[in-house]
Amino acid sequence: MKRSIKKAVVLGSGIMGSRIACHFANIGLEVLLLDISPKELTDAEKAKGLTLDSPHVKNRMVNSSLDAAVKSKPSPLYDKDKVALIKTGNFDDDLTKIKDYDWVIEAVVENLEIKKSLFDKVEEHRKPGTLISSNTSGIPINFMLEGRSEDFQKHFCGTHFFNPPRYLRLLEIIPTKKTDPEIVDFFLKYGDLYLGKETVLCKDTPAFIANRIGIYAIMSGMHTIEKMGLSVNEVDKLTGPVIGRQKSATFRTMDVVGLDTAVKVAQGLYEGLPKDESRDTFKLPNIVQELYERKWWGDKTKQGYYKKVVENGQKEILELDLKTFEYKSKDKIKLDVLDKTKNEEDLKKRFQIIINEDGREGDFYRQSFFDLFRYCTNRIPEISDELYRIDQAVASGFGWEMGPFETWDAMGVKSCLDKMKEMDLAPADWVADMLNAGNETFYKYENGKKYYYDIPSKSYKVVPGTEGFIYLDAYKDNNVVWSNDGATIYDIGDGVLNLEFHTKMNAIGAEVIEGINTAITMAEKDYRGVVVGNESSNFSAGANLAMLFMFAVDQEYDEIDLMIRQFQQTMTRARFSSVPVVAATAGLALGGGCELSLHCDAIQAHAETYIGLVEFGVGLIPGGGGTKELTLRAADKYMPNDPELNILQEYFMNIATAKVATSAEEARGMDIIQPFDRITLNRSRLIADAKERVLEIADAGYTQPVQRKDIKVHGKTSMAMFEAGIIGMKYGSYISEHDAKIASKLAFVMSGGDLSAETLVSEEYLLDLEREAFLSLCGEPKTLERVQSILFKGKPLRN
Repeated sequence: MKRSIKKAVVLGSGIMGSRIACHFANIGLEVLLLDISPKELTDAEKAKGLTLDSPHVKNRMVNSSLDAAVKSKPSPLYDKDKVALIKTGNFDDDLTKIKDYDWVIEAVVENLEIKKSLFDKVEEHRKPGTLISSNTSGIPINFMLEGRSEDFQKHFCGTHFFNPPRYLRLLEIIPTKKTDPEIVDFFLKYGDLYLGKETVLCKDTPAFIANRIGIYAIMSGMHTIEKMGLSVNEVDKLTGPVIGRQKSATFRTMDVVGLDTAVKVAQGLYEGLPKDESRDTFKLPNIVQELYERKWWGDKTKQGYYKKVVENGQKEILELDLKTFEYKSKDKIKLDVLDKTKNEEDLKKRFQIIINEDGREGDFYRQSFFDLFRYCTNRIPEISDELYRIDQAVASGFGWEMGPFETWDAMGVKSCLDKMKEMDLAPADWVADMLNAGNETFYKYENGKKYYYDIPSKSYKVVPGTEGFIYLDAYKDNNVVWSNDGATIYDIGDGVLNLEFHTKMNAIGAEVIEGINTAITMAEKDYRGVVVGNESSNFSAGANLAMLFMFAVDQEYDEIDLMIRQFQQTMTRARFSSVPVVAATAGLALGGGCELSLHCDAIQAHAETYIGLVEFGVGLIPGGGGTKELTLRAADKYMPNDPELNILQEYFMNIATAKVATSAEEARGMDIIQPFDRITLNRSRLIADAKERVLEIADAGYTQPVQRKDIKVHGKTSMAMFEAGIIGMKYGSYISEHDAKIASKLAFVMSGGDLSAETLVSEEYLLDLEREAFLSLCGEPKTLERVQSILFKGKPLRN
């Protein structure tokens, strides 16, 4: 049957339930969030004369939970206005409403009897055919079938979201023996296309896939840390971004998630896995047990592996000494492996460095990774028949850039296997069988597709569900048409080129500028269009400040002028080429990255695009056409009955406060992403969607744009308005003297200069003003101090 979801019910408004409801609202679903009614009145409710039957009281818990979720950071909503899609209620009064909804998901406490009791009530009101699922993280899904009707059982499965649901991409789908296969297929596709999730089919085994492997990796690591005597600070430096993990790494993550949560899962796995060959790894080492008993569980108890203290008005983050269990100032440590990897942007190459590192750091990596690899090989076919599901679940559930088998591939399967045997960490026999048959990797890319090694058939098969994806790795052998040190151009088929940056943080420097111009030149000659996109965490963190800083310190202003001109000309080239150019943004798209996006014919943005013009933070204004572009867009929205120029003021403030949109949806409200731009929910589909957009624009009969000469600017009128605000902010001590100087330069450009009346000007005119303002600020000592602080300390400076 054809099935769609327009309305969903979430049963339970705790941490998970309220945030699942928010993510449903993110994609436009009407949501009903229900929870229990309180059994006691608060003093405030008693004072108002309310009773337990008062609607305000009965919905107190659900409303408080939703309000806390909406106010939490990072926000569970793409845009705060989305909360209007969520209605609240309670189980006593509103459970009858579920008959009008398409999907009912249970997210109450992890207690089987409570869940079964709630399902009894759901059965009374649920319409036959309605999807029903549980968000349990550990209770066997099949245990929930008892007493359920045949229709319920047919439409029921586990749908396990990871917290926070908006940001962690994993959705585990766990069918029971009674679940209709069509329902399973529907959830797998719906989660992918509409919720933006990596949907992974799991067996109904303890903790499913991600938590089984992820918690094992954490507990194995903890045992190794304790045995080797490593410090909290050392471990968090070794297990963060350098290995493709979150900045919070190991111990900070434990503090954020809550040590008690990880301990409960580990204890549950120990009790539920009597036949697991590595069962003892789930026993708590002393560096975990001690904190658990003391209830030092992290942020929720104000102390864990780290503790924030304030002395003499100064805040300090202390780390726990794992030998004495006393807090101390963080040690200043130097780790050789970090020095060796700091300039290597390619994670695969970093893995080759760290796994071959000598000394204690290398020993830690080898013990940790090799034990994880061994454990994963032994879980097939127990928790999954295919290795790719383990990678998908762990990577998307724990925020790793690569799963265990992908990591092993990067390190070298054969070389790691030899070392694993030497360390008595030999994996399952099927790995040696794979290598002996001449298959050297768990994955390979051919003909634009990703293949995995299928153990039963001893052959490679296409990873299911990825047929519509574009993996740039699949084009690296035969489809590279041009490259330099900072960029690569791929032919991704159907007459479309893809330009990938691979500088540090994908910063835009001379190599990237050359890449953009080359891609457009090639496309204008032989192709239909260009996608600018990559598969890394960030689209682009902005222009290369290091080169600018060097020229500014040496007072090479002619070089700076040439650099800005080239940057502006390249952005203009993207706008006025004879073929469509589409930016596929994801992660950070800041400064120059935002400016490039603004000048493309369209943006295909991943929902988690954090985009904005942030140059003000380093003492500059957007100089690559960003100031011009927002001035143009404000002019297009100008209304004669708006003497206060509110739109222009708003866009001015977005630049002057270096505002960054926290989602693609918010960027729409800032007019950075426009109505004709589109949003992709699943990151893995982004480049494919951008390619489709290029072809759509080309097929519609793309016409090369011409430069605008009708941009209305307001001269002295808007300058006076801006200056009044700037002076007020300065005298109120909200901004510094230098902030005021930068703001005045920005105001001058956005006003069109010192014009006596409203005037229509060209894009080129505004670009000239923008460049002159940018160049003059490069000569300001306080601007150089700000740039220096970002480059060498990684922190913004207010001076």
